[in-house]
Amino acid sequence: MERGADRLLPRAARPVQMQAMSLSPTDVTAIVVSFDSAEVLPACLSALAGEGVATIVVDNASGDASVAIAARHGARVLRNERNEGYGRANNQGVRAATTPFVLIVNPDLEIQPGAVAALLAAAQVYPDAAAFAPRLVEPSGRVFLQPRSLLSPVHLNQARRIVLPEGDACLPFLSGACLLLRREVFLALGGFDPAIFLFYEDDDLCRRLREAGHALIHVDAANARHGRGRSSAPSPQRRFRARWHLAWSQYHVARKWGLPLPGSAKVAENLVKAVGYGLILNREKMYAHAGSALGALAGRAGRSALERQGLNEQPLLRDAGPSSASQ
Repeated sequence: MERGADRLLPRAARPVQMQAMSLSPTDVTAIVVSFDSAEVLPACLSALAGEGVATIVVDNASGDASVAIAARHGARVLRNERNEGYGRANNQGVRAATTPFVLIVNPDLEIQPGAVAALLAAAQVYPDAAAFAPRLVEPSGRVFLQPRSLLSPVHLNQARRIVLPEGDACLPFLSGACLLLRREVFLALGGFDPAIFLFYEDDDLCRRLREAGHALIHVDAANARHGRGRSSAPSPQRRFRARWHLAWSQYHVARKWGLPLPGSAKVAENLVKAVGYGLILNREKMYAHAGSALGALAGRAGRSALERQGLNEQPLLRDAGPSSASQ
């Protein structure tokens, strides 16, 4: 345990003697949500297979070869007729799983050898913790850690620099890029917020887990490589959509948790930048800033992100059926 971190752990999350029966990869089902992820999916699924973990790929109406690649790698495939969003599709995959643990994995992430065993070992050492995350290493070599958040206590967001744990540590937030979860706990809390299409699902889940009395553990011995932002093939239109939902989700979680809403100055700044980049024909940045501005305006007006995507407000309850699943 990282020095000084033990005093931050609730009693239930402090180390206990290992139980006689050890957990194994057969106790885990990986859930991978794909959306035009053909470029990165093979490496992701190969790494999971190397760890001996069964995988469910929930495909959000990809237009590329994602479904065929998933099936070729032996994953169970749940096919959605439209893009249901990240959190909702993960909820669908978790409900279809039957193992006591699920491993949420972004398609642009490669779990490293021994990481699943290390995460399961931590689950035994901290039996009342509900979420466990590996050390995430980006292509640049930077280790990604997420102690700050819109949903974080103010004093945690004021830290000038991020200090990497030197051992297992109890943190206020863990990244949803790779997250081992106790399935029953996840389902009992309602899974990821089904009102969110994209962004802040993991922050919201982590806060709900903490408020329900569960610890969140960053596992030092587990490692994963994260491409970050490579889950889908890039395009200006996708950048617009991503920035729209990022801005909208900030308003949604702020209202949900009774926090101050983001200010209007940023909306005006993004509108001006969108116009400016449009005048110089920089489509990438024009779409990005336009998405941020329009998503924020929709969030301020209380519009639904799901309605924008043509989705029903109710969570997707359908599990694998004859028309939605393939082996």
